Order: sequence, then C-alpha cells, then structure tokens
Amino acid sequence: MNCRHCGAMLRHTFLDLGFAPPSNAYLKAEDLSRPETYFPLKIRVCDQCWLVQTEDYARADELFSPDYAYFSSTSSGWLAHAQRYARDMTQRLGLGGKSFVIEVASNDGYLLKNFVAAGIPCLGIEPTAGTAAAAEAIGVPVLREFFGEALGRRLAGEGRRADLIAGNNVYAHVPDINDFTRGLAAALKPEGTITLEFPHLLRLIQHTQFDTVYHEHFSYLSVHAVRRIFEAAGLRIYDLEELPTHGGSVRVYGCHAAASMEQRPEVERILRLETGGGLLDLDTYRAFQARADQVKDALLGFLLEQKRLGKTVAAYGAAAKGNTLLNYAGVKPDLLPFVCDAAPAKQGKYLPGSHIPILAPQALAGQRPDYVLILPWNIAAEVREQNRHLAERGTRFVTAVPHLEIM
Repeated sequence: MNCRHCGAMLRHTFLDLGFAPPSNAYLKAEDLSRPETYFPLKIRVCDQCWLVQTEDYARADELFSPDYAYFSSTSSGWLAHAQRYARDMTQRLGLGGKSFVIEVASNDGYLLKNFVAAGIPCLGIEPTAGTAAAAEAIGVPVLREFFGEALGRRLAGEGRRADLIAGNNVYAHVPDINDFTRGLAAALKPEGTITLEFPHLLRLIQHTQFDTVYHEHFSYLSVHAVRRIFEAAGLRIYDLEELPTHGGSVRVYGCHAAASMEQRPEVERILRLETGGGLLDLDTYRAFQARADQVKDALLGFLLEQKRLGKTVAAYGAAAKGNTLLNYAGVKPDLLPFVCDAAPAKQGKYLPGSHIPILAPQALAGQRPDYVLILPWNIAAEVREQNRHLAERGTRFVTAVPHLEIM
C-alpha cells in the first residue's frame, strides 16, 4: 500500500488490532443471528511524510450509513466546548450578519446552533441522515453530502465561500485527505480561516490511547503531517491550540498560503514538541504494540478476577473507543453483561463484535454493580459526577486507558 498523502510505499506497522467490525455499526436484535462484516484494523506509518493511517479502509458510505448513531449533543461537556468555540471565533474573526460559516461534518447541529442564535449565516455539511435531520429540526441549514474538492468548488461557484470553515473531529475520518483539503481551500475566502480539531497523535502515543484507533479514523494526525498536507493544497498553518478534549487534541488554524495572517510562535513550539516526543523516529512507532497489549491484558485480568470473585461489572458509554478495546480484548457478555449509554439512538441495540446489550443509564441504579467500567475515559469525570449516587452506595469506577485505574 502507498501513503494516502505522498504516495510513498508504506513499510512500517504502527499497530495491528487484528480484524474488527466498524466501531459504530451497532446491531439490532434481529442482526445477532446474521453474519457480521469485519475489516482488518492495521495501522501504518509513512516514513516520508509521517502520516499515520489505516492499512485498508472500508468505503465511507459503509461506515457512515443513514442510521449512524453518534450524536454530538449527548455530551454536555462537548456542548459547552462548542459554545465556547462559537463565542471565541466570533470575537476573534469579527463575525457578524454579513459573514458566512461552514461546518464540515456538522452532525446534529451541536455547534452551528450557536451561530444561528447569534444571527450569523451558516451551513452544515453532513452526509448522515439521522444527525442531519436533528440539526434541521433546530434551525440549522444542512447540505446532506460528503465533503471534498468537487463540493468545495461548487460552493465557491455559487458565491458561498466562507469566512470560517470549522471541522471538529472530521479530518481523521476522511479516506482521501488530499481531496478533502483541496475542498477546504476551494470553499475558503481569500482571508478566511479554517479550524480543524483532531486528537493529537503525540498524546495518543504518550498515553497509549490505542482505543481511539478504529475504521472510521483513516488517519492519526500530527502537526508535522498536517502542515505538509496543507502546503500541498495551497494552505498554511498560522496558529495552533492544544485542547483537553478527547484525551488531548489540537486545533489547527489554517489560511491560504498568500493570506495576511502571521504565523504565531505556538506553531513552532508544538512542532518541536512532536520532534522531542519521537514522532519523527520509527522506533517510537515500533514500540507501541507492546504497550497496547499491556492495557488489553490488564483489563482482561481485572474482568476475569471479578468474575472469579462473584463481583458484578457493568460498563458506561457505548463509544467507538470502547468497541475497539472490547473487541481487541475479546470481551463478551459473560465478562461484561451490559453497557449503559445516554444516547436514545443506541439504547436497545448491541455493541458490534462483542454483542453486549446497550441499556439506558437508569439500569445502573437498578442493577447496582460493584464496578462500572467507563469506556469513554475522556469524559470519565463527567460520568462519575452524573452517577455519584452509585459511588455513595459502594460502586467503584474503572478506566482501562492509559492504564487500569480503580476509583
């Protein structure tokens, strides 16, 4: 296989998680007796441009189907993050009634609703029907398409180039990252700004966050790699922010190469941080598999020990990262009988691969398990606060990444 950005041959494996179903392909009861589609989940690193990427990928329309079940508004912390972003970008860029904002992968309107409320014209681009309908129901205009160069050029031809293009946790999800980036350039005004938020590869490696690897993530991004991809599309990075979201993310501020924005010192600082963290050293990538296996083995050991002791363990959060972890560890309902999730679209379904049933959060109060394994560890504090009544009755909370922790 050749690198999806620079075309160099991929010769180095970063992580091999075997075969797994798509992490957001939740099952209905009638699906349990049908064959399930599994894809290889092997991650490669390019030693030329340092783009980390899945070895083989499914077609995007197989992964992001009309009943795609991830709704951004489920997390109160993420809603607050989006509200802060809208406020800060409005002030920073001087956005108003004559501006135009585009969000790529606008999901259920969690972000753009803030611009709608402020009277700033906007457009969401979202290919999944369920989330797009939810956004439209709260007044967010949505174009139900996948984004790429052709759509970017079409929007520009219609006079709809943007002052701000936002992309939160979408850049890693696109199979053709070059085409997507050229689309951003085409749809951006000459002095416009692009912001992309994505989990930082540096933090993934530092904190053994291998459970953020799944088929819907085609790329695992460093600033070094993104800078090269931007430059190939006629863009440049002029500022960066490190964010606590998703276990450690980066917000990249991009513009046209000829735009007037001056590059901020933060760009070089984070590039130096990546170099110091070994992101340009193949040995860093070669050592990661053993660390991931240690996390998997510790979780399995904990679950088997609790079963031997007659203790009950439930899980919270039917998140994609949890599916990666459970499927790699081979966890089934005999070790983890159910998982609770606040998203109504997931309740009553089953996790892909493991076939663990998904219940409403209220089930925890009725079952009163000895332990609750929080699968989306990035919102562990929020989950513990929402379920503090369980802790008062003796339930303990557990996270598996970056290492097994019992709270």
